Amino acid sequence: MRNVIRFPTQLRATHTGPLDGRHYRTIHGYKRAFILAGSGPALLLIHGIGDSADSWLDLIPDLAKDHTVIAPDLLGHGDSDKPRADYSIAAYANAMRDLLAVLDIDRVTVVGHSLGGGVAMQFAYQFPERCERLCLVSTGGVAHEVHPLLRFASAPNADLVLPLLGSPGSRLLGRLTLGALKAINTDMGLDADHLIQVFDALPDAAARRAFARTLRAAVDWRGQAITMLDRCYLTKGMPTLLVWGARDAIIPVSHAHKAHGAMPGSQLEVFPDTGHFPHKDQSARFLALFREFYDTTEPNTHSAEDWRAVLRKGATVAPAAERRLQALSPRRSV
Repeated sequence: MRNVIRFPTQLRATHTGPLDGRHYRTIHGYKRAFILAGSGPALLLIHGIGDSADSWLDLIPDLAKDHTVIAPDLLGHGDSDKPRADYSIAAYANAMRDLLAVLDIDRVTVVGHSLGGGVAMQFAYQFPERCERLCLVSTGGVAHEVHPLLRFASAPNADLVLPLLGSPGSRLLGRLTLGALKAINTDMGLDADHLIQVFDALPDAAARRAFARTLRAAVDWRGQAITMLDRCYLTKGMPTLLVWGARDAIIPVSHAHKAHGAMPGSQLEVFPDTGHFPHKDQSARFLALFREFYDTTEPNTHSAEDWRAVLRKGATVAPAAERRLQALSPRRSV
């Protein structure tokens, strides 16, 4: 019989009600904002860095027809508080567990975009008994390559530059640059409108500091500092869908093939002529794909005994598997 973790009632917080489509709970002293909609089997939607739950607005009405949809603003993002705190991937995974606990939700299918994909993988690793399926969209945390702008923003002295982002001149320059990249049909230009929204989501010093802390938890000047490849073998038996844009300039599509090769039984779909936001730019296609994936897979059932066996086997198998993947898809220098 499946073991369900129950959390102490002291963790449960008061609900302050929906504001502008958000609900709010205070957990560990910090306000957490989230969208809650629908009923039925639960879906947890986790957005990327600098984004918010609004990333999923085109999908939520349809998904909520037969699912309970929980889409949080991660700490430091959107309407959630932006304290001086732990913004690591593991801390975000813990926060997802705690939010689900106060909502009395035991098990979820997790959908994560970019940074949110890394959080989704970490959630499945830390709390396998709570995760039924994984859908990773242009996910971070696979290999080192990442766009040079993110490497620059994570550099030690970037704090001296980030305050300038709030100036009217910097915002105008950013819009003009992204507009030009869009006009000449570059890969980065495909995502110009979305990147402008992220740019505008850093309106004050607190938001910019939270962005920098979040970025530095996963990226340094050499690229992404963490990888899930060493633990991908643990997804054996976990239904997993990988979705990527063929023209992703932020996290290259080569990462999709690496992750797919390292995740037993995973399904990979690459959307042509699409950048870093396939769930936004091709929402109808994404919905159809996700529904087919959900309807044709059985939820993962966690067994502590099986988990121990896979861990013991993986301790010797994973390094050899990673070497094979590197030989098939060499990592570019960063």
